[in-house]
Amino acid sequence: AVLTEVQEAAGQIVLFLDELHTIVGAGKTEGAQDAANRLKPLLARGELHCIGATTLEEYRKYIEKDTALERRFQPALIAEPSVQDTISILRGLKERYDIYHGVKIKDSALVSAAVLSERYISDRFLPDKAIDLIDEAAAKLRTEIDSMPVELDEIVRKTIQLEIEKEALKMEKDKTSKERLSRIEKSLADLNEKGNSLRSQWEEEKKHLQKVRELKSLIEEVKFQIEKAERNYDLNKAAELKYGSLIKFEKDLEELSSMEAEGPARMLKEEVGEEDIAEVVAKWTRIPVSKLMQGEMEKLMNLGDHLHERVIGQDQAVNAVSDAILRARAGIKEPGKPGDKK
Repeated sequence: AVLTEVQEAAGQIVLFLDELHTIVGAGKTEGAQDAANRLKPLLARGELHCIGATTLEEYRKYIEKDTALERRFQPALIAEPSVQDTISILRGLKERYDIYHGVKIKDSALVSAAVLSERYISDRFLPDKAIDLIDEAAAKLRTEIDSMPVELDEIVRKTIQLEIEKEALKMEKDKTSKERLSRIEKSLADLNEKGNSLRSQWEEEKKHLQKVRELKSLIEEVKFQIEKAERNYDLNKAAELKYGSLIKFEKDLEELSSMEAEGPARMLKEEVGEEDIAEVVAKWTRIPVSKLMQGEMEKLMNLGDHLHERVIGQDQAVNAVSDAILRARAGIKEPGKPGDKK
């Protein structure tokens, strides 16, 4: 049905197949063709335009073995994007992840995801590993927002403990127990008052975040409708959306943001920062967060001290290695040598 619809579109649809190698043998049963054999005649006659994506290893393993299928495609090698390119990609995806998770992703978190994933995660490629870092950090923060705050949870637990103790002391008749019961009742009253206040604040903040999330979703939908109207040359509708609905929703979002800035200290953290990214990297790699957050300059300045802690009784060698690395980083080493001769 999909192939028929693409054929009938007469070149207006370009089919994109991720994991292209999976079409070889897919859907093949006794007396039936697999997906690759269904595509070949359409590609040969020019009735279907298709872009496929796969890895070099899987291309050699599956596509090259089917020479007829290989002839229908023009290979194009796509290099892994650089850290700077990855940051640009992440900035383009940021708004969608903001809306999906209902949090704010700081630009420093995007930079940190690209840099740390390139530096510490060697078994995967950019931008995939950086995107997954952002996704996991945002999902973790969303879970924390939906879960009861630690401070409120502690009050609830303490209240339950005191309630149990209160019921036990009610059966006692001695003076000490009655005094203890009186103190517990006072503590419970204080805890309930504080707990109700915190719960009310928590619910209000959750409602606020939900409103922000809904507005961002509406703004994205309006922008999509504007692009669609412009593609269809429906300029009246595009203008109505751009200067009507879009401006209204953006103004409402701005008002919510200003209310947030002017309000009291918040219980819920709603921004994904570089420390959140570092925590996810630490979880994946088991490298301490403190080391991940340490800057390059700080690492170099403390290099000698760290080497002295690990190498005992070799001060001259440690100093020579440390100096050579510092000179190399400063760009003043001899060509082809790590350091000057001693």
